[in-house]
Amino acid sequence: MALLPVRVLAKELRLRVAEAKQRDVGRKIARISRKNMRELDVVTGDFVEVEGPKGSIVLQVWPAYPQDEDKDIIRMDGYARNQIGVSVGDYVTVRKTKVEEATRVVLAPTEPLEFGPDFVDYVKRILMGKPLMRGEKVQIPFFGSTIELIVTATQPSPRVYVTDKTEIEISKKPVKEEAVRGVPKVTWEDIGDLEEAKERLREIVELPMKHPEIFRHLGIEPPKGVLLYGPPGTGKTMLAKALANEIGAYFIAINGPEIMSKYYGESEQRLREIFEEARKNAPSIIFIDEIDAIAPKREEVTGEVEKRVVAQLLTLMDGLQERGRVVVIGATNRPDAIDPALRRPGRFDREIEIPPPDKRARKAILEVHTRNVPLAEDVDLDRIAEMTHGYTGADLAALVKEAAMNALRRFFKEKGIDLTKVEKVPASELEKLKVTFRDFLAAMKVVQPTLMREVYIEVPEVHWEDIGGLEDVKQQLKEAVVWPLKHPEFFTEMGIEPPKGILLFGPPGTGKTLLAKAAATESQANFIAVRGPEILSKWVGESEKAIREIFRKARQAAPTIVFFDEIDSIAARRGKDVSGVIDRIVNQLLTEMDGIEPLQRVTVIAATNRPDLLDPALLRPGRFDRLIYVPPPDKKARLEIFKVHTRRMPLADDVDLEKLADMTQGYTGADIAALCREAALIALRENMKPVPVTMKHFERAMKAVRPSLKREDILRYERLAEEVKRSAI
Repeated sequence: MALLPVRVLAKELRLRVAEAKQRDVGRKIARISRKNMRELDVVTGDFVEVEGPKGSIVLQVWPAYPQDEDKDIIRMDGYARNQIGVSVGDYVTVRKTKVEEATRVVLAPTEPLEFGPDFVDYVKRILMGKPLMRGEKVQIPFFGSTIELIVTATQPSPRVYVTDKTEIEISKKPVKEEAVRGVPKVTWEDIGDLEEAKERLREIVELPMKHPEIFRHLGIEPPKGVLLYGPPGTGKTMLAKALANEIGAYFIAINGPEIMSKYYGESEQRLREIFEEARKNAPSIIFIDEIDAIAPKREEVTGEVEKRVVAQLLTLMDGLQERGRVVVIGATNRPDAIDPALRRPGRFDREIEIPPPDKRARKAILEVHTRNVPLAEDVDLDRIAEMTHGYTGADLAALVKEAAMNALRRFFKEKGIDLTKVEKVPASELEKLKVTFRDFLAAMKVVQPTLMREVYIEVPEVHWEDIGGLEDVKQQLKEAVVWPLKHPEFFTEMGIEPPKGILLFGPPGTGKTLLAKAAATESQANFIAVRGPEILSKWVGESEKAIREIFRKARQAAPTIVFFDEIDSIAARRGKDVSGVIDRIVNQLLTEMDGIEPLQRVTVIAATNRPDLLDPALLRPGRFDRLIYVPPPDKKARLEIFKVHTRRMPLADDVDLEKLADMTQGYTGADIAALCREAALIALRENMKPVPVTMKHFERAMKAVRPSLKREDILRYERLAEEVKRSAI
């Protein structure tokens, strides 16, 4: 008799809800631990009923992930949570249930939908094996988006699962879906990564709204406001929407500028009305996007309207009248432009930074956006995440969309489909359409990272093998640039800091700029090229501001290579410039490279042929750690350069590249490139058609293209290299 209560308890469990992993979203599955599966007497593939405050839903059981085995949790996606009215952290009742094979299922769209007969077959294939309940909403993925259908009828019982024998019908007439007013349809699973921000928002907003008794017991006031700040496109608005949806709060979104009015007192009146509406519908979230537009620093604005709006907002957020269960969430990418009075406890209690995503976060975001995209087998999301440095969540969403559009264009071209003549593309044909890795590469040429748009330049594809000779210099650049950017963990484990700056110096034409381009290509880092003289401005403070902006963007889009060409034009020795502009630029450069604000995963490469003109403070370790002399090519290097520049050139049998390397003493890499070009042009001039280039053509070209360097020039640069390295020690 003592065993009977245990048996009854075992058939029903109280489990805590956790969010689903990306791979499980939309699959109508619940993951629970094997211990809980034994207690419920279910095996993988069985069905369970999950009951919440707003009803129940039937899901298929799958075993938990290894890290969840010792936890009494149930992982289910946002669609399932919305259906039964629970959010992450709530408790639900889980029990085994019987589900019959469906003989007939009728579905209806929530909006008018035109479809052909093969769409019904497509829907059946998507729903195969999935449990359905009458009145339930199902999501059908359709080429990057989803179509929502409501289950209006099921036979032979209210709970069924779809099999081969099931007859599926889709009604042409849409049904009205009863949705909560003001709550957006965004779940935690729709946001890739940002786990720390999600956790802090739940703690600040969800806990006080759901369990105010805890705060009353502790005798403290719950937080009243949260400020989300970070670059555009990182997910600030999405976080606010998901939070409102998950906790079932009334949601009021305000775009900063729409509050403003030219009539006296109207802007303040609009704000008061919004807060009053939120108070009546509590628990509520007021989300103010671009809050810097309505709450700028009062001492810096001239208009009276802005000052009054700021004062009204301060009063509403922390005034005499009790606000109740109303939380204000502000979002901005310019936190320093907001009035400081707002950024204190009692108004915005917490400030949460939403940074640009790192490699791991980018993969999580790509998993969200490719959830409903038919991907080819060659698509490697890890590799795409590695290649998309500096891309925000919005950029990655645009990238996936563009890749899908590229696949669509390619598909129509291959199949010869003319959309002007075809009314509907058959679903059976669309199923063959897959988005490939090449589509993503093509999309990356169109979608550039937002953070880099102002300073973005197209870097030519230059690889190490495109540079003849200079093996020692290439090795030093690999160690100083490519290793820290591609394998930062190596440096962390060794307990050392990677070099911050590399100065390439040497005679003109030896390949300094080419080396910087190759380093950018090989490390797959973002590349910001700064041509020295373009920094200079006639306005006081503008040159320093330009340097600050370059480094600010480089930090945001890290890993980044900042390349200063002809750096001697902006970083000459201080004290010699009468105007003082160069002195201020040098000071700004010194501060940015080794100041209080750390320069993480940003490498500075500079090139010059006059290192003796540079300010000595730049040449010390911590700024330009590595001073690399790029020498004129010796015979072996000249031979390699000839091989690089003649590899696509038709050469006659009598051309001896070794002999040419011997004859070109004093020629730089740029000179040899010009020599090869001139020899090919002479051959064309003689024949007026492409012919093999002979040794005679090269000999004639040598009379036109003279060497840039004399023996004394080379000796002078070598002495200079010794002096520069000695002075930097």
